[in-house]
Amino acid sequence: MITPAPSLTRIVLGLTGGIAAYKACELVRLFVKAGVRVDVVMTAGACRFVTPMTLQALSGRPVLTDLWTSGADNGMGHIDLSRGADAIVIAPASADFLAKLAQGHADDLLSTLCAARACPLLVAPAMNRQMWGNAANQRNVARLAADGVAILGPGSGDQACGETGDGRMLEAEEIFAAVIASRQPRLLAGRRVLVTAGPTFERIDPVRGITNSSSGRMGYALAQAAVEAGAAVTLVSGPTALPTPPGAVRVDVESAAEMHAAVMARIAGADLFLAVAAVADYTPARVAERKIKKSGAPLAIELEPTIDILGTVAARADAPYCVGFAAESHDVLQHADDKRRRKGIPLIIANRVQDALGRVDNEVTLLDDAGTHPLPRMDKLDLARRLVAEIAARLPRPASPRSRP
Repeated sequence: MITPAPSLTRIVLGLTGGIAAYKACELVRLFVKAGVRVDVVMTAGACRFVTPMTLQALSGRPVLTDLWTSGADNGMGHIDLSRGADAIVIAPASADFLAKLAQGHADDLLSTLCAARACPLLVAPAMNRQMWGNAANQRNVARLAADGVAILGPGSGDQACGETGDGRMLEAEEIFAAVIASRQPRLLAGRRVLVTAGPTFERIDPVRGITNSSSGRMGYALAQAAVEAGAAVTLVSGPTALPTPPGAVRVDVESAAEMHAAVMARIAGADLFLAVAAVADYTPARVAERKIKKSGAPLAIELEPTIDILGTVAARADAPYCVGFAAESHDVLQHADDKRRRKGIPLIIANRVQDALGRVDNEVTLLDDAGTHPLPRMDKLDLARRLVAEIAARLPRPASPRSRP
């Protein structure tokens, strides 16, 4: 089960007319799965693309479509429905509805709810690429953003009209993640964060290599949690099939040497370095140009140590706040603290490899100069959010800009 953001218990989901309305079905399912109550409101146009009965079945709640029969005993459903909601999310949001919002129109149930709301409003635009780029539409979007409305997307890609370009509504998973992120405290606002994640792959020959069973989930979860906390995040990732966390800039690498080069090219100006990747400790001294053929004789491969990425970053004169990870099979806390002191970093996060690699949850202990701080087992994304809060509390405050003479 996906755990919702703190205090996210109920949303109003509005649908306007557009083929992307079918994506709202999956969006409802994601929120309901996360334990969030979803009250769906549909415009007349939305009802032409997907039926209210479908949304009612998915949400388990009555779907409202009419300003005059909005379900409230006092006749104030156009106001009451937004009271107690943590957010109103419009997905899809048509060009016409964006114009209504920008001009303050309130001529149907959904637009009236938005005008009379007492909660944040998030809109996911969906329209043809030329409609999206239309000057009037762009003015409306800019007006909404200035008014504090969160604009989710749009994305770019194939459109129902057969054209390709901007205006495609974000996928349900992306909208869900954005709404969750909007509820997170902005503990890293204005910070630049560099994260490494996943395994590395050290080639032996063109088809074989040395790697490990790291899934990359913990690093990707931390990248997502840092984005949610307001940071500008760059994710340097070893080979993994995981999707890029929305809002993060991803750099794909394969070997430890490539990861080192990518980190060193981007570390300047970073406030925080999260070295989560399971970097290989050794790499073949020589890579065979051709596939090594099997024979009856034993095969010896000479290995040499890989470069210490975390140690190299921590030793810089302009080093950011460095957080290491230690996955150990035994004597976990002792090995982790030895690693922390050896690399000269303020904080390391330790876990048993048996409890973490390849799993969706994790149990860790934080080690710093003050001692050990165990955290209970939890889903890796929940854990990542908790770790971001712990790290943010330890981060040095940004230096105040010098006053001008």
